[in-house]
Amino acid sequence: MSTLDFTGRVAIVTGAGRGIGRAHALLLAERGASVVVNDLGGDTDGSSPSAGPAEQTVADIEKAGGSAVVSTASVATEDGAASIVATAIEAFGRVDAVINNAGNFRIAPFDELPLGTYQAFLDTHFFGSLMLARAAWPHLAASGRGRIVNTVSAALLGVPDMVHYGSAKGAVYGLTRNLAVAGAAHGIKVNAVAPGAATRMVELTGDSLPPGTIEYMREHMPPELVAPVAAYLAHESCGITGEVLTAAGGLVNRMVMLNTAGIHDPALTPETVADRLDEILDTSGAQVAALTVPDPAGS
Repeated sequence: MSTLDFTGRVAIVTGAGRGIGRAHALLLAERGASVVVNDLGGDTDGSSPSAGPAEQTVADIEKAGGSAVVSTASVATEDGAASIVATAIEAFGRVDAVINNAGNFRIAPFDELPLGTYQAFLDTHFFGSLMLARAAWPHLAASGRGRIVNTVSAALLGVPDMVHYGSAKGAVYGLTRNLAVAGAAHGIKVNAVAPGAATRMVELTGDSLPPGTIEYMREHMPPELVAPVAAYLAHESCGITGEVLTAAGGLVNRMVMLNTAGIHDPALTPETVADRLDEILDTSGAQVAALTVPDPAGS
């Protein structure tokens, strides 16, 4: 297969000052893309913002001969999302791909967190992805080959002390599927990556992980092994939409929602559900939940 080239394309990458987002930005720039490197530069909870991380990523891209500009706007506000897109248009005149990678993170029992924390996680992960997609949407449609790559997590399936984080990522999963439907008529494909990599966010989970996990991830699961998946999903040749690809340490697989064959009983009662629960839960013959994508031709 020919090299996936991004020459002449413009990509926005949020949370690109460190870790996985930085790896995305560096790879896209290496492949010829002009990149808007967006990052608040703060701590994992979003506090203490600094332009330093975004500026460093841009400097590294330019040193390697690439093209990039800094954005320190917050994805968690409508004005911030609009500013990020405006930066792309002002610097490069177009937007072809958006990688929504920015996120906040912490771990705590769900009943010990104030409701404001849940809102803050939704504001960054869900609304941040939504608002940037909305701001970029006309430009992605004008591109004719617009791509959106969201970031979800295995935490949406349920892990200890991450109700706030996992449920926000679950919202991003639903957003990805529905934007894929909305984008079909405009040639916009929307997918997500579920990364597994050694980052400063993972370091915060150290006490809750089995001994040796962090050390293994540092050695075998660098952010650079997530970036190729995001780059493919952001490329105009990407032919899938509404999908989630897991990327961790060189492993890539598909995350799906299934519908089991289940049962059918017109005289259904609670007792029937209880008695036939094994049949209902049996995944033999299960089918992947399909998107309902309208036919652009209207046929």
